[in-house]
Amino acid sequence: MTTADDTGALWLRRYHPADADAVRLVCFPHAGGSASFYHPVSARFAPAAEVLSLQYPGRQDRRREPCVEDLGRLADLVTEQLLALDDRPSVFFGHSMGAALAFETAWRLEQKDAGPLTVIASGRRGPSTTRAEEVHLRDDDGIVAEMKRLNGTAAGVLGDEEILRMALPALRGDYRAIETYSCPPDRKVRCGVTVLTGDGDPLTTVEEAERWQDHTEGPFRLRVFTGGHFFLTQHLTAVNGEIADTLDLARSAPAS
Repeated sequence: MTTADDTGALWLRRYHPADADAVRLVCFPHAGGSASFYHPVSARFAPAAEVLSLQYPGRQDRRREPCVEDLGRLADLVTEQLLALDDRPSVFFGHSMGAALAFETAWRLEQKDAGPLTVIASGRRGPSTTRAEEVHLRDDDGIVAEMKRLNGTAAGVLGDEEILRMALPALRGDYRAIETYSCPPDRKVRCGVTVLTGDGDPLTTVEEAERWQDHTEGPFRLRVFTGGHFFLTQHLTAVNGEIADTLDLARSAPAS
């Protein structure tokens, strides 16, 4: 029998302890990514923030579980996990697929008056902005070629056949989830949205990133960095500064 605490530990990873009155930062990984991608973020902001990093099914210690290949269903499952937590001011940070998932999760939580104060959306175009993408339909070599194009995976992993073979099912499942995702053009969150994007991102133009403004009733801000899809690894200090500023605003927000 699986308890609620067991289920929460599967989905939400806490790498460092947090103060009792800490604000919450929930981190949503990119396609093929895992909770451990945000371990440095947790180290940077704990204990003043409770940093929770999502571990989707189908990777690392959850690799024997089937991937969730529908982004809406994945958002439903994440929403269930976050609703089980205590109430405290929260900020969501998501990169690429994680940005879209953070938005959908925030929207669902707001229907229950439990949404975050801000969504930081990194490396993703506005939710209802579409492109014809079919990476999930490629063979294994085609998916590896896309990973190399985006430079999102260390060369050592790409050269390790055993590790790569374990990662490919999660990559394919996540690509299917994000590439089949469709957002109604009138869907909006009430919270603020801060968008971070790279000026050379092959998946998101600056104009497409600006379309996030159509999906929030709260404050909107766009910051453009030099670099490609994983610009955040080049600008770690500046990205952490954006997170820090947003967490400071969350700490000063009036109690709901």
